[in-house]
Amino acid sequence: MTYHPYHIFGEARPGRWLVTCDHATNTVPDEVAGGDLGVAAEDMARHIAFDPGAAGVTVALAEMLDSPAICSNFSRLVIDPNRGEDDPTLLMKLYDGTIVPANRHAGQAETERRLNLCYRPYHQAVARLAARQDDTIYVAIHSYTRQLRGRDPRPWHIGILYAEDERFSRPLIERLARERDLVVGENEPYGGHLEGDSVDRHAIHHRRANVLIEIRNDLIETDAQQYAWAERLAPILEEVRIAAQL
Repeated sequence: MTYHPYHIFGEARPGRWLVTCDHATNTVPDEVAGGDLGVAAEDMARHIAFDPGAAGVTVALAEMLDSPAICSNFSRLVIDPNRGEDDPTLLMKLYDGTIVPANRHAGQAETERRLNLCYRPYHQAVARLAARQDDTIYVAIHSYTRQLRGRDPRPWHIGILYAEDERFSRPLIERLARERDLVVGENEPYGGHLEGDSVDRHAIHHRRANVLIEIRNDLIETDAQQYAWAERLAPILEEVRIAAQL
């Protein structure tokens, strides 16, 4: 069976949104270290290998918005699609206390091979989907762990990340702040701009309205939780789009 580095859902849907999931899966292709990075199964199930729950939210949200979605099909430990090609964290050798044995001695040639196998085909597909309409709104879905090893617990349920373009993110933060049961992080748990990341590459450089949504992964562990978050977010996103006249 031929390996494919991404999955597209609803490509023919007419909606203006493009919903992406850069860290959808913990898949290690057979072409990379025989399909085993040498990382224990319990670590491959953690956030260091992918964003748990994010793919389910992505697919359901795109369907509710009648728009396409794209999900990567390789672990961020294989190569991280949400980094620029010259980013030093593109191919991680140590992540949250876990050594990645198959990456320890990976040099430029191996990085280039993984770029061609996984990273570049994925980004080519994202670019094609983002360009299908002149007024695409780019929504990147991620999840984050409640607590990194040796760190304090993170209090937010959802984080809204953005760079200099606040056309969509600012009114979305203000709208989510009215949800009384949510603690909303603004550019939390991370800053919203990393040069060469997916939003920078596919939205900011093309002046597309955009937002990156981070959901705490213990809140989207089950299919039902993932669907419920999508069901909650879809009308809010549409409401904000209309109010922001986008």
